[in-house]
Amino acid sequence: MLKKKINIFYISALIFTLDRLSKYYILELSNSVEKLDIPITSFLNFNLVWNSGIAFGLFSFNEQFYYNIITLIIIIITLVILFYAIKSSGVEKIGFSMIFGGSLGNIFDRLYYASVVDFIDIHINNIHWFIFNIADIFISLGVVTLITIEFIGRKKI
Repeated sequence: MLKKKINIFYISALIFTLDRLSKYYILELSNSVEKLDIPITSFLNFNLVWNSGIAFGLFSFNEQFYYNIITLIIIIITLVILFYAIKSSGVEKIGFSMIFGGSLGNIFDRLYYASVVDFIDIHINNIHWFIFNIADIFISLGVVTLITIEFIGRKKI
């Protein structure tokens, strides 16, 4: 049982740390400019936005009551993810741990800044995807991992 918790802790702590460091870097860069928009490649910019909604800025609310309700629901779901991470094994444990670590990064932002720091802007010409962060990447990878396990079947992994 202890070994399962250690794996979850290390994976989640690594993801949380990567997320915090990237957001710290972006926030430090934004202190020196009025609006942060740094072209990295022809399809990637660092563009700071504050997301008060849920995934990819959906359901953004100006009212504190709704924001608090959404935050509480996210915390409860994160605790359920932790429960499943503890009970799972193998690749499934890694998937749940990635979701848990990413979720912790975004929950930290919600509680500390009252908004999530998003900055990765992928686009083709003038068509932009939702702006996201490192935590969102790992949440998405975790979800894709779990979906893949379901399609392939648990016995084959």
